[in-house]
Amino acid sequence: MMTIVNYRTRILSSLLEAGQEQWDALLAVQDQRTPFLSFAFLHAMHESGSASADSGWQPQYLTLWRGETLCAAMPLYVKYHSYGEYVFDWAWADAYRRNGLEYYPKLLSAIPFTPVSGNRLLARDADTRQALVSALRALQQDNELSSTHILFPTGDEAALLAKAGFLLRSNVQFHWLNDGYADFEQFLSALDRKKRKNIRAERRKVQDAGIRFRQVRGPDATEADWRFFKRCYDNTYAEHYSTPYLNLDFFLRIGRGMPQNLLLVIAERDGRRIASSLVIHDETTLYGRYWGALEHVPCLHFETAYYQPLEFCIAEGLERFEGGAQGEHKMARGFLPEKTWSAHWLAHPAFADAIERHLRQESGGIEAYIDELNERSPFRSADSPPPP
Repeated sequence: MMTIVNYRTRILSSLLEAGQEQWDALLAVQDQRTPFLSFAFLHAMHESGSASADSGWQPQYLTLWRGETLCAAMPLYVKYHSYGEYVFDWAWADAYRRNGLEYYPKLLSAIPFTPVSGNRLLARDADTRQALVSALRALQQDNELSSTHILFPTGDEAALLAKAGFLLRSNVQFHWLNDGYADFEQFLSALDRKKRKNIRAERRKVQDAGIRFRQVRGPDATEADWRFFKRCYDNTYAEHYSTPYLNLDFFLRIGRGMPQNLLLVIAERDGRRIASSLVIHDETTLYGRYWGALEHVPCLHFETAYYQPLEFCIAEGLERFEGGAQGEHKMARGFLPEKTWSAHWLAHPAFADAIERHLRQESGGIEAYIDELNERSPFRSADSPPPP
């Protein structure tokens, strides 16, 4: 425990030490909060064991207090690997190893397994946010860790961290923006002819296969629904020879703790359920998260994980749909490139210099990539004739 300019600093190994009321009250005053920062979501990650010390995610939440009031906080972990982060530093870890240095453990601020941008420096005002950064720097100096990484912060937070000596790294995701569409057909009419035709063909394949869909809101989802979704989720990981990060207990916990933010899309054929996706949303944004199927049907993934959620966005008047990490193929479905950020501090001076040079070069490539993507917009130009 230390003191930073009139604040008492505490490192929390569990969000229960802050309490749901205090945590969510702090979250409520952030400008770019997401459901993934909520007590319900993060606590489910930890209590289910999906993100815990046993799985290589040791919670070390950095918090600032004034009396008994929580004034600032960071989701923070000691990490013993780089799985589940979506900002890849495997090459950095390998370079450390080849030079006889230990890269792990490292300090990481992120939402486990969730490549969604949003606040990472939770604070009640600008001065408190600056105090939080100072506390983070002090924590770095007090611990023999190789590095500190802050993944998917807001642009303003990235700028603040750069001033504090962090190296910035940029990347690209693909997001869909709602231009006030009345229905899915009006959205299609905004696309160029080829993209419109392809989406209609993909949807027709699924419909002709006899598949129908149910959109189940979180408050209406039963335990049987969650168990079925988990079967689909696990099966898709198994087909890719991988191990799922999240367990059934996690999904049941968020089903109880934040049902208002959840939507299950369930695909059925002849009364039998064959696939499902889970998306998470707030008042403005829908976030594509997890999907799985028990059998292969052409284009079923696109319908279940993209087109059904897009229909939900339009019906609910949501402003955007963030489709998750990577995936240039999303552009053909109306998603556009958006820059994301991460911030990195490395204790070893020589490695910090080398990575700074690498990131400067990488940044130029990202800018050129975004320019190239924007030249390939899926939307028809203003002077194109309207669709028939």
